[in-house]
Formats: sequence, C-alpha cells, structure tokens
Amino acid sequence: MHAPRTTLRTTVAGLCAGAAALALCTLPAQAAAPRSPAVAATYTTGTPSEVSAGCAGQNAETIQAADPAANAVYEVWMGCKGIGLAASTNGGNSFATPLTLPGSTGQKGSRTWDPAVTVAPDGTVYASFMTSRSGQSYPVVDVSTDHGASFRTAGVIVPPDQGNWGDRDFIAAGPDGTLYLTWDYGPSAAAVTSVCPPSGSCAFATGDVNAVVQKSTDGGRTWSAMSHISPGYPNSGGDSAPVLVEPDGSIDVVYQGYAVTNVPTDDLTVAYTYASRSTDGGATWSPPVRIGPDAGTMNSTEWWIDGAEALGPDGTLYATWDTQGSTTDTGWLAYSTDHGATWSTPVQAPPDTLNVPHLIQVVAGPPGIAYVSWLSSSDPRGYAQYLRTFSIAQGWLSDPVQVSRSFGATAVWPGDTFGLSALSPTRLVLGWGSAVAPDPTTDQIWSDTVDVTLP
Repeated sequence: MHAPRTTLRTTVAGLCAGAAALALCTLPAQAAAPRSPAVAATYTTGTPSEVSAGCAGQNAETIQAADPAANAVYEVWMGCKGIGLAASTNGGNSFATPLTLPGSTGQKGSRTWDPAVTVAPDGTVYASFMTSRSGQSYPVVDVSTDHGASFRTAGVIVPPDQGNWGDRDFIAAGPDGTLYLTWDYGPSAAAVTSVCPPSGSCAFATGDVNAVVQKSTDGGRTWSAMSHISPGYPNSGGDSAPVLVEPDGSIDVVYQGYAVTNVPTDDLTVAYTYASRSTDGGATWSPPVRIGPDAGTMNSTEWWIDGAEALGPDGTLYATWDTQGSTTDTGWLAYSTDHGATWSTPVQAPPDTLNVPHLIQVVAGPPGIAYVSWLSSSDPRGYAQYLRTFSIAQGWLSDPVQVSRSFGATAVWPGDTFGLSALSPTRLVLGWGSAVAPDPTTDQIWSDTVDVTLP
C-alpha cells in the first residue's frame, strides 16, 4: 500500500541544484521550450511501492496498460524467471502478487524478452512477449479474462523464415476487439550485429531490420500474414513501432527508421522518428512522415526503446523520442491535429541535454493536454523518473517533478521501457525499473500514482 500522499511542487532550479557543473539544464537556443506559466499544474503522489516483490533476481523493462472502466492497472516486465505480471484492481494503489506468464519459462534452450500489454474494450487483458526457440524468434500472446488473476497462452506468431531475427513487440486492441501486434522482423538473424554496452541493452549496427504488423480477429489464436509498415522490406531499417487504434478503427504507428547503407551488409547509420497510418486494418500503410526532421537524429548505439505515441480525446496525436548529438541526448515532444499527416515543431521535454539515456513516453490527458514522463540518469545520483505536463495552447504547464523518491544505480540496467498510463484525464500511474538501496545491485519494479491538478 502507498504511504500518505504528498503534493509536489518542483522547479527547474530545484531539479538542477548541485548539478550546475554538469550543465544539467542547458537548453540550446533553437530548441528552447515554452516557459511555464505563472499558474502551473501541480502533482499529488505518494511513496512508490515495489510491484515485483517476491520475484527473486533482476526485474527490469516494465511496460503498462490501464483499464479505466475497471479501475485496473497491469504491469508486465522481464523477471519472475521469465515474464512477470502484476495486476492492480484499485487504481494502482496496490498490486497483487506477481505471476509468471505461461510460455515465458520452462522451455529448454529458449529465452524470453520485450513484454507488452493491452486491454480490449470488454476488459480482456492480452500480454505479449518475444521468445527464441528452435532457431526462430517470434511473439507469444497470453490472455486473461479475470482481470489479470490468471493467464493462458492464446497463440504464437510463427515466422515465415527459418533462422529469422525478431525483437520488440507492441500490442493494441481495436474498438471491435481486433488485436494488432507490431514487431521488429528480419529474414536472417545472421545479418544482424549488435552493440551492447555493459549497463544497457543492445543496439543494432547492421541487419535486415523492419517494422511489421499482424492482426488477430479471434482473440490471439490465429494471426494474419505480415504487413510491412516501414517501406523497403527487407532492408527498410525500421524498428520499434508502438501502435494505437483510433475509435474509427484507424491504426497509428510511430517507428524508428534508420538509414541503410552498403546493402546487402545493411549498415545502420542514423535514424529519424516516422509516423504512418492504416485505414484498412493494417493491410496497407501511408507513406511515412518524418517527425521533427530538424530536431536531430538517433545514433546506432542507442540501446533503449525510442519512440512513443498517445491519442487525445479530441483526436490529437502526441509523439515523444530523443536524439543524440556527439555529446548530447535531447528528449522531444510533438503533436499532430490531422491524424499524423503533419506535425508541430518539436519542443524539448527534459530540460537537460546531457549525454545520458532519456527514456521518454507520453500519455494523453484532457483535450489539448499531454503528460510526458522520462527515466534518466541525468542527475549524478542515478536513475530517476520525471513527469511534466504540456498544453497545446500554453506550452509547458509545469517544470519537471521527480516521481521516484530514490535514485537507481547507473551500473544496473533499468530496462528499455517504463510504464505510463492514464486512469482518468488527471490521474496517472507510472511504473519503472530501478536498483535502489538497500540493494543497489538488483533491479526491481516500482509504481506510483499521480493526481494532476491543472491550472
């Protein structure tokens, strides 16, 4: 259970205290974000709780989905000897004992990674994850019809190629219950080479990487053939494609698209964030639109999952991502009011541009409002989870606030993602991985709720 709740009022000056020597809050002139108004959003939160309690060993890379109709939150991560999941049926105030998803453990010679989760309109929970078995990599989809108390395997997505490469899956349910699953796919795992830093995940230096989508109309039991989101298959350079479905069934995706050189070795150079849309159930996709083309590029050593999107109740799309310079890393937010055809000039979200990871995501609030959160080690004390509110009409409605109360060890990988969901237009739930005292060598999953008071 959470401790008594506290109202947080944080300023940039307070966030940057003691870090001036590191230029924590340096803003490039051309990227300066709008100043926060005199009347600002405020945040009420409590003490984070450990969601992964009872799962021995490392627990990292959490991701999240919420069901506002049931006041439920579902946190899924790498851990619990496979893929762990914990459910909250009281709005994130407490979580049930974690369970291990079926199919994520006990298979000799296999491994599992990259979980995702979504809730269908009827309350059915679907959790997916990647697995590698018998020389193939592919997603597995589990299903729960009792609000996350138990799961069974609904189906697997069998690749068309032996020895294929597969990575990061995302799953979403449409208004009619149709499931859409995007994942990174390549015909040959042998063509993919990785760069793996000691305290992070892995990036890809070469490979036949592509963003693809498949759908299921029978609850995940069977799946359609692949549709290619990123053009140029099998050398498109596309990966990491979060997906959402609009009320009319249109599908929106943002993905990371790398420039590919020296085909057939498929060297991956720098990447941009692209938006694409399907109005025919994922069969065909619009030409990709580059978001924030002047904001910079992602490099080929970025190890975290980059790119996130959200849909507001007024149809506004929001996208977040971060770019790397030679000695900088900058997090961005942009929005679209025409279904992704055009995008606003991006604004800088985290105030610092330090050369450290900024895992950044977005969720929509009331019309014209977005909540942006990021997990970063920009503070010398370690990883922390931050939150900020943006208005299309007014710009930033607050300086960043730190939701996490402890700093995670930078030498321990926190995962490539974190959880961010809205239970109501002003009530958020966050989840993140962090190795904190009293055991700063072991990563655990933490969660907290945040109530936002808008000006």
